[in-house]
Amino acid sequence: MSEIRYIAIEGVIGAGKTTLAQKLSDKLGSNLILEQFEENPFLEKFYEDRKRFAFQTQMFFLINRYKQQQQLNQQELFSNYIVSDYIFEKDKIFAYLNLSGEEIKLYESIFPLLERDIPKPDLVIFLQSSIDRLVGNVKSRGRKIERNLTRGYLAELSEAYNNFFFKYNNTPLLIVNTTEIDFVNREEDFDELYMQIFREDRGFIEYFNPEVKV
Repeated sequence: MSEIRYIAIEGVIGAGKTTLAQKLSDKLGSNLILEQFEENPFLEKFYEDRKRFAFQTQMFFLINRYKQQQQLNQQELFSNYIVSDYIFEKDKIFAYLNLSGEEIKLYESIFPLLERDIPKPDLVIFLQSSIDRLVGNVKSRGRKIERNLTRGYLAELSEAYNNFFFKYNNTPLLIVNTTEIDFVNREEDFDELYMQIFREDRGFIEYFNPEVKV
């Protein structure tokens, strides 16, 4: 495996990608890139009425993510590591799940123009989890913007993510089953995951299924 300098973490809402990104960034002393979901003025309305507000929500995220990603090449000059809690390509997961036919056509005419300038991570970490765990995590953090987020939408999103990463081969990929681990509150779980990330003999695509601690 080539040297890992830029790590991107992905997963469904509530999977723990932002928390893991923050912990990794602290350990590595890296530059941290976090998705700015709270700046999207349409997101809360989208959770109330997906069909009506999908396109506005999607386009705001697309442009905002593009602006963030454009800064990465400059940031590499000032940091040994970069850790992000999303990949630019994830935008397509939400687009194909939520947009209508005509909206998809417009989206598909824009996305490739932006994607070609985006740097690729050295490693993508995909956090998988059960729907029950996702629902519990979303409820426990109690974000006002997510109060209308439904279990059904999380299930749809989880299926879409699994399909996306089943076909994914653009970068090295580490798929992690997080259902039974707690890298937030148990340092031994975080340390074990950290070792998997920087394992020298890790293959291009690998699945990490930690043993349940009793």
